[in-house]
Amino acid sequence: KLPSLALHPVITPELVQGRVHLKCSYRSPSSRPPPRYLVAWSRLSPPGKKEQIERDTTLQSFSYIEMNGVNLRLGDTVFCTVTAFSRDVPEPQSLPEESKGFYAGIKFVPESLRIAEDGTEYALTILSTVPIVCPGHDDSCKITLQLSTEDLDSEFAGLPNVALSVCRVELPCSGSRCEAATLTVTAVTDFAQDGNRVSRIAAQPLGQRDLLWRAYTPCGVKVTVQDLPTGNCYSFTDPHIITFDGWRYDNYKIGTFLLCRSESRAFEVHVRQWDCGGRRSSTACNCGVAAR
Repeated sequence: KLPSLALHPVITPELVQGRVHLKCSYRSPSSRPPPRYLVAWSRLSPPGKKEQIERDTTLQSFSYIEMNGVNLRLGDTVFCTVTAFSRDVPEPQSLPEESKGFYAGIKFVPESLRIAEDGTEYALTILSTVPIVCPGHDDSCKITLQLSTEDLDSEFAGLPNVALSVCRVELPCSGSRCEAATLTVTAVTDFAQDGNRVSRIAAQPLGQRDLLWRAYTPCGVKVTVQDLPTGNCYSFTDPHIITFDGWRYDNYKIGTFLLCRSESRAFEVHVRQWDCGGRRSSTACNCGVAAR
């Protein structure tokens, strides 16, 4: 029975001579002489199958692989599996230990959103898990992402269901670390009983000359918008008024009146009432409305 040496392999990104590499680090057991390691790199292919892309034999407690855009691309989920061998014996000294999957590319946190048509703002964080390489190989660099929204239900194509606080974000990077950007997502209150709708927030890298980024389209964020009943108020006939909370009033006067105003945003409705009863009765009727 082979023992587990608790190697605990972990993948981290690094810039090595101006190129993006992934580094698999693992613990070195205290055995003498130190063992040699077989590091097998693999990625998750689109059908969901792991495919091995490289093997490395080393005496070091780490191993590198370059993201060259050919056998390892942005959008891949990468794993490294480490097995320890005695220097003298070809048989393995330990069980193979696999790292957690490392997603290389643009990541959204959370990966999906469920929001409601109630005006609440939801935070969405965008980050790059790998460093950005600039043409001059500068230590300081950034990537710009153009954001867009799309309704996944063809019946509502062209009708926005999600609003973003910004349409473009920048992720500044220094060395092997990149800062994250945060924006807010709000459901559009459409005053329609159209059921729960699903939208997608997409991000597209802009102006990247690096081949690694030019061929990459990040995965979007699925946003489910919960439809909520909308409050209604009425002013009708001569005129009778029913407020949002169901109270009933009559207003027979002639003039221009403030019908509704929000205390939290720029929204108000004015109504104009003219005489429509003639000489026999003093009755006013709605004749115009203005809203902003």
